[in-house]
This record gives sequence, structure tokens and C-alpha cells, in this order.
Amino acid sequence: MVRVLRSTGDSLASVLFPADCRVCGDPLAAFSRVPVCPSCWHDLPEQSGPLCSRCGESLGISDFGAGDGQLCRPCRIAPPEFERAVAHGLYTGTLRSLLHLLKYDGLEPISARLGALLAGQVAAIDGLPSKMLVVPVPLYKTKRRQRGFNQSELLARAVCDAMRRLRPDWKGELAPPGMMLRKRDTRSQAELSTAQRRRNLRGVFSVPNRDRLRGRDVLLVDDIYTTGATARSCSAALKKAGAARVWVATVARAQRHEFQVKAAAPAEAPMREDVAMWDGSKSAG
Repeated sequence: MVRVLRSTGDSLASVLFPADCRVCGDPLAAFSRVPVCPSCWHDLPEQSGPLCSRCGESLGISDFGAGDGQLCRPCRIAPPEFERAVAHGLYTGTLRSLLHLLKYDGLEPISARLGALLAGQVAAIDGLPSKMLVVPVPLYKTKRRQRGFNQSELLARAVCDAMRRLRPDWKGELAPPGMMLRKRDTRSQAELSTAQRRRNLRGVFSVPNRDRLRGRDVLLVDDIYTTGATARSCSAALKKAGAARVWVATVARAQRHEFQVKAAAPAEAPMREDVAMWDGSKSAG
């Protein structure tokens, strides 16, 4: 009876309050806090193909070196501070649109379903510690105040909730506000070259509450992994503050072959850390 009433209510709401899916534009058959149709929610495939076992970069033939394992060239040259980075899918198509609706249009309820997808990837990590401190990548205070929320915080909370259902033995604890800070506002990473990206994030993250962090295993959560500059910088700050190990989890991953080449920045001499931070393109965020 309740199900019949709910179905009738949804049908009536769709007539009285017509709406279209914010992703594909098709009419919605039911009233929802998140104006996204079921077809789009099902159009979120996982990544496929061989991936770097450290950062998740798509591997090419040249990446399979003798004795190096399945690691991409940047991770072989300068391994990141984190143990492993996982993502649900590629930063393209429907997944990209959903993240934009969350991040720029303020549709916060989207974070629950995206966080649940990401939790599935986290739960599948071999050897994942049973006790972890979940730390979202912080926004600068001014930007957070303007936006009204930090999408990484919403996703981190959703990952914790979903992980408790997927793995009841997992004891993840969401880090308290201010565990990690972004000390200054930074230019958008999408506008910068690899070397500029490195300088843009140099010394930007700090961990004032070191006692709460010391000796803990950390799950760092963000919305998108593109060049890896943010993940590397945050992980280095967490390790410096006393974290035992860091894992990285993002909803989407931008891969080299998915990047669109834009106008290149002025040439700069390549550096070892540039190669380590470069996972594909100078146009990525």
C-alpha cells in the first residue's frame, strides 16, 4: 500500500512539477531531490584496462619494465608518498557532468551516491587497514565560504557511511574540521603547466592537529585526480605531520588518453619532480 501511494505521489509530482534530467535532458518520471534520471545513474562505468598499481594511471606498453611491476613511468621515477590511489571511473561523460552539478551547481545530495560508488573501490583495496582516519582535501576558507560547502567533505562523509555497510569490520573515522588546512588560495590547476602546478601547491597544505594524526593510517578523499599534484602534496603534508600511511580515493580519474591538448605553456626545463607529478597533460586540473 505504501509503495502504491509513493508511486502515485511520484507520478503526480512529475505532472505538477515537471522537470528534466540535468545531465541528459530527458523528462524525469519521479520527483527527486536530485534531478538525474536512472539511465544516467547507470551510465557510470568503472575504469578498465591495465592501470598503474600505485597511482591508477592507464598503462602503456612502455610502462611494463622488467622488475618494475605494473607501475607508470612517473611512479617508477619518483614514487608518491601515498600507498595507492583509486577512482571509480574516468573524468568524462556522465560522471564529469555529475561532478560539475555537485561542485558548481550545489546539488549536494549527489554526493551520497557518488560516495557510495567510490566506497566500492575503496572496499576492494587489498590489505586496506581496518582502522583509518578519513581526511577530505580542504578548500581555502574564502572559497569554502563562497561555495557554502566542500565537495570533498561531502564525499568523505558518504564514503564513510557506505563503507560501514560494505565492510562492517572497517572502523573509519571522519577527521574533525581543520585537521588539514589549505593555507592560501591557489590558482586553478587547470590553467597551469606541470611545473607551475608544482609551485602553485608548494607548502599550501598544513596539518595543525598533529597529535590526532600521529601514527594513523589515512584515507584522503577528493572529487577528481588529474595530474596527481594535489594528491602528492596532501600526502606529503600528512606524512610529514606523522601519518603512518596514506591512501587516496577520488570519484573520477583523468587519464592521459582522455585529455584534450590545449595551448602549451612556455617551455621549462624538465625536472625529476615534474615527471613525477605529470600523469598526462599540461591542461589537466
